[in-house]
This record gives sequence, structure tokens and C-alpha cells, in this order.
Amino acid sequence: MSDVTDLASTLLARLDNDFAAERDPVRAVAMAAYMRDQFDFAGLPAPTLRAIERSAFRGLPRPSPEDLREFGRACWARPEREFQYAACDYLRKHVSAAGPEFLPVARELLVTKSWWDTVDPLATRFVGDLVRLHPLLADVMDAWSTDDNMWLIRTAILHQLHYGPETDTDRLFSYCTRQATHPDFFVRKAIGWSLRHYARTNPAAVRTFVDANRDRLSPLSVREATKHL
Repeated sequence: MSDVTDLASTLLARLDNDFAAERDPVRAVAMAAYMRDQFDFAGLPAPTLRAIERSAFRGLPRPSPEDLREFGRACWARPEREFQYAACDYLRKHVSAAGPEFLPVARELLVTKSWWDTVDPLATRFVGDLVRLHPLLADVMDAWSTDDNMWLIRTAILHQLHYGPETDTDRLFSYCTRQATHPDFFVRKAIGWSLRHYARTNPAAVRTFVDANRDRLSPLSVREATKHL
């Protein structure tokens, strides 16, 4: 593994060993089918994967941005989807070590092998926390909110999902308005999900926004946004 850092190489070797030991070919077929056969799987149920990750991540030094970059890219190059899940979890765990210059790497991961199962944890936890730590990155979210790539749009809409009272309401609502008529299910769903989540903090604001934009928002977005209002 001469093309990755020592820390990334150690992590990959640990995952390789434990994934091989716990591989379940029968479960892998079912997991692939659930994801529309877009990805190969090792067949690891979530509790097993979490246990493997805890073991693999244990006892290692704080990663550098280079470690994070090379580990993420190496996991994305592996065929089994569980490697991408492990990379998402490791990045989330060490977001404070990434630095603002890491956002282009996150973009690379978001637009490669893209599906909700990796985009959402990266969007709501890693990218969201990175922007919270480095507020000037919000300008990049503004750009992503109008990108041609629907997964970057979804990421921009969802990145404040766990901000609660710290949510930039104007930014959230402007993204939702901007993409209200987007044709893709995943964007429309993200609009509804982000609004529903923010309604936990400010239900009156969400209700007012939905009422004012009901003729523009898709029925899916409205239904999701108002589920608990």
C-alpha cells in the first residue's frame, strides 16, 4: 500500500482482515439488491460493521488531513460498499482534523459512487460539521445549492440538518426555494427532510415558509415538511 500514508495503510489492513473474517455472501446478495445492485457488499450487518470499526480505529494517533484524504480515497476505490461506510464514519469521527481545505476531497467522495447511503452521512455530519467549524465554507454550500449534480444540491440542503438553533434560516429557506421544482426525488425529499428537522426548532417559521411556497414545493416536500406540524 505504498500509495497511502502509514496510518491509512494500517486502517485498511485492519478492515481487510476483519471484513474477510465476517464476510457473509448470502447477506451480501440481499444488501446489494436493496441498493438496486449498484454496489458489491461484504454482507456485514450494521452492528458487526460498527464493532469492526471500533476495533480498527482503536489505539491510533490523530490523523492528519493527508491521512484522512488517502484513507477516504482508498476506501472509495474498494468494491465493497462497507469500505465506503467505514470511511464516512472515520471522517465524521475526525472532522476537526480535516481543515477547510478538505472540502474538495469531500466533494470528490460525494460525487463518486453516489447514493443516499454515503451522501447523507457525509452531508449531515461531516460536511455540516466542517462548515460549522469553518463558517466561510458556507459560500461553497451556496454554490453547491445550484450545482448540476443533484447530490451536491442534496448536500447543501442537508448540511445544516443538525444545527438546531444555530441554523441559518435564510440560507436553508433560500436553498429550498431555489430547488423547489427540481425534478429528482432525492432533492425533493431533502427539502422536506431539512424542513421537517428544522421544525423541531422553529415550527412556526417552517409552517409559514411552507404556506407561502406551497404552490412551488412538490407534494413530497410539503408532506415531509409538515409531517409533525
